[in-house]
Amino acid sequence: MYEQDLITLVKKIQNTKAEFQTVEVKRCQSGITEKLYDTLSSFSNQDDGGVIVFGLYEKNGFEITGVNDVQLLQKRVTEQCEQMEPVVRAVFTVVEIDGKNIVSAEIPPVDITKRPCFYKGKGRIKGSYIRVGEADQPMSEYEVYSYEAYREKYKDEIREVDRAEMSSLDENKLADYLLKLKLNKKNLARLDDDKILELMSMQKNGHPTLAAELLFGLYPQAYFPQLGIIAVSVPGTEVGETDSDGSRFIDNQRIEGTLPEILDEALQFVRKNTKTRTIIDPDTGKRRDRSDYPTNSVREAILNALVHRDYSIHTEGMPIQLKIFSDRLELSNPGGLYGRLTINELGKVQPDTRNPVIANALEVLNITENRYSGIPTIRRELKEYGLPEPEFTDFRGEFKVVFRLQDGSPKAGADDQTARILDFCRTPRSRKELAAFIGLSSVNYAINKYIRPLIDSGKIGLTEPKKSSPNQKYYTL
Repeated sequence: MYEQDLITLVKKIQNTKAEFQTVEVKRCQSGITEKLYDTLSSFSNQDDGGVIVFGLYEKNGFEITGVNDVQLLQKRVTEQCEQMEPVVRAVFTVVEIDGKNIVSAEIPPVDITKRPCFYKGKGRIKGSYIRVGEADQPMSEYEVYSYEAYREKYKDEIREVDRAEMSSLDENKLADYLLKLKLNKKNLARLDDDKILELMSMQKNGHPTLAAELLFGLYPQAYFPQLGIIAVSVPGTEVGETDSDGSRFIDNQRIEGTLPEILDEALQFVRKNTKTRTIIDPDTGKRRDRSDYPTNSVREAILNALVHRDYSIHTEGMPIQLKIFSDRLELSNPGGLYGRLTINELGKVQPDTRNPVIANALEVLNITENRYSGIPTIRRELKEYGLPEPEFTDFRGEFKVVFRLQDGSPKAGADDQTARILDFCRTPRSRKELAAFIGLSSVNYAINKYIRPLIDSGKIGLTEPKKSSPNQKYYTL
């Protein structure tokens, strides 16, 4: 970091009176810093790393108090960096503002294959932290495991179900799979069925694998009761709202069976709980039905959730959630994005596959193409339907996609609405504050629909331009 960059950062902190996703402030006037292990861990574990700024007093409006002994501060910070695993290499910058020294320590991100970075004194489980807004929070055991699973390439989908026998699989479904699998594969077709099932990770030590149960089981939920979908249809825009009869749910269903059966039943649930209108083409006079959401997009979203969810022991008690509200459809699954993939890369790069055996089997069964075309299909069809862009979020082990029926624009005119927002943001506002002010329940949608255009046009500034977070601040420029 250049000295001028540090000066600019200090001014931004003082103007917004806030810490950020990648900025932590410490007073440390005496030069002997407090314990930094939590922040060193959380910054190291996020893709953008972070900066610790010493010499500002948060409780007094981020007043510049300065650092009296710069050399001692750098020494103590370095000592703490060396107690991390892997060791953190901080880069220091010193600048003088109003006759007082300000010190920054840039904390670089650790490569994902070496995460989580943790304080050795507490160990991997208790010493690993994640940054949430302006706070450092302990990683859950699952969050720690997810890094290990990617690093070690664990294949939870093919773990042996030792309580089950091969007789727990549907013979007809298994035979159909084997027939399609052998097609045009002469070398594979020469092998006996048991050998093929072992090679394809459907059988281990005479027992079916989890993938085999989910694909061909007579009743997979006998062994994994929560590996299905909990589907609800809500009368309003939030869970808890009731209809005129006081009912919280219009429909409520636990969807079970094999993955292909779950897919079909989930689609039926959506059809049953969304509207279908008949449209007459004015030119041809032909009638056609139009559902609230394009069926193929819904199918792709459900299929993605089934194929890419986490099937580890840490999440096998967590079903996929399908929620239909009066204004949107939400689908969330356990297990965030896998590996190096980010939200911005969805549908644009070929991702690592968490469950390749399940994905390949569904391709053999002609249920999925397995060509990474799902997200582009969803985006294209929603656009052709005249619906807003799908909303994707990945937060602490949960991935969610939202389809929205309409933009939910307030009745005020566009110019009037912009003026209201700009006036409101004369004081830096959080994402939640802005969503509430605009009158929308979805924070992401409110930011993308109303705030992002103002940012792009230079009317609103961000306290942390490189990273979106629940505690992001927005202010009028």
